[in-house]
Amino acid sequence: MNPRARIAASAELLDRLEVSRRGAFVAWHSISNLCYLVAPQRGAVDTQAFVGELTTFVAVAPTDTESLSFATTLPMDDFEDAMQVAAARACGADLIVTRNVRDYAASPIPAMTPAEALTVIGR
Repeated sequence: MNPRARIAASAELLDRLEVSRRGAFVAWHSISNLCYLVAPQRGAVDTQAFVGELTTFVAVAPTDTESLSFATTLPMDDFEDAMQVAAARACGADLIVTRNVRDYAASPIPAMTPAEALTVIGR
């Protein structure tokens, strides 16, 4: 899928989640990554405003020391991905939405792209 289609699928998924009764979570550390990547293009004020709006319909996964310890036991090459899995586990997630599904092959929680997630929750 080309980058514009991936962005469109991600935006559509967020739009769906905003009006859905389904629960959605984000890992705490993902917010800092988002800000780091987006702020240079959009500015710190707009980025923080987006985060504020996002948290009106997406909750931060309730992770703790046990979650971090769990992440260290996962057979994953990228520790940040293992932290994502631990956050998903902590909030009881059914799936992980990511652009990088391949890195989650060893995840006990299935991972899918935003486009795939749209088919699961319905368009």
